Amino acid sequence: MSVLPPSSRLRRAALPLALCAGLAASLTGCGTDPDEGTNGVGKLSPTAIEQKAQSAADGAKAVRLAGTLVSKGGTYKLNMRLKQDGASGSVTTKNSTFELLRVGDALYMKADAGFWTHDDASTEAPSDAGSEAADKLDDKYVKVPQDDPAYKQLRGFTDMGLLLDGLIGLHGDVVKGDRDSIGGIRTVNVKGGADAEGGSLDVSLEGTPFPLRFARGGGAGVVMLSDWDKDFPLAAPSKSETLDYGKQLPRT
Repeated sequence: MSVLPPSSRLRRAALPLALCAGLAASLTGCGTDPDEGTNGVGKLSPTAIEQKAQSAADGAKAVRLAGTLVSKGGTYKLNMRLKQDGASGSVTTKNSTFELLRVGDALYMKADAGFWTHDDASTEAPSDAGSEAADKLDDKYVKVPQDDPAYKQLRGFTDMGLLLDGLIGLHGDVVKGDRDSIGGIRTVNVKGGADAEGGSLDVSLEGTPFPLRFARGGGAGVVMLSDWDKDFPLAAPSKSETLDYGKQLPRT
């Protein structure tokens, strides 16, 4: 029985290693499985992945939504914690930043004095009385009357079902994109159209297949979705934290 010299043994060992390296690029070589340790969603068709993400979102009790949305010519930066019976967080528009708190149907807004003196319909400087009133409202919660035209718009920023329904759906032929990771969580991408003109959705490959990032088509905003099913406290502000605005709220 002949014994190969060390150099020959090394050359023979290098051959299967080289083949492994080449096959790994296609994720099929030497036993490599891209779905090992995942929830298996990555094996599904693009449409099935989207449906899994929608079902997971529909069944969730809470979520944090942060990012930018462009709607009807306006740009809104949101950082909201949402659940079925309310929400809390902040909204930034071109003109202002304000906080929203909704407990059931009761909706409250908090903003600085500059917000309360702002009026798109007027170019006149605020009066001394107006400035004094705004100072009192500074950093106080104002309950938004349900018959105020602003109520429906502002409530929309706090409605978990409404926001998710408007965000997660893709348009056009759904195709599978790349695998990636978001916050250390492995994801698979599905998109509407080859160039994501109908939106792009990144879905978790770990645990429940929640959507973790959604990019709206046409550059209409990107939002990150996190803290799925993590509950948070909601309570109406105390009387000492609340003041009455006394008329319709300024337009945002």
